[in-house]
Amino acid sequence: MPAFVVFTREETLDQSELDTYSARAGSSFEGRDVKFLAAYGTLETLEGPPVEGAVVLQFDTMDAARDWYGSPAYQSAARHRFKGASYRAFIVDGMA
Repeated sequence: MPAFVVFTREETLDQSELDTYSARAGSSFEGRDVKFLAAYGTLETLEGPPVEGAVVLQFDTMDAARDWYGSPAYQSAARHRFKGASYRAFIVDGMA
């Protein structure tokens, strides 16, 4: 069953840290089966506080999504995201 990783950027704190994150995060996907379904495109807030941007990634399974998120390659990049902005992130199972 597919799983989706969803990131919502709530507030930018340091653009230079986000630029570093963007430059480093891409290599964390090497050798992984992942689809980028949305990445900072036009968005419309329907409920709750507005967000600055959103990313939706599709992995084959929940375990594959967890493995990518917890990988040293991604966590090395993510530390810059943590400094660069306030985000919410979660993994959700898809439907078979």
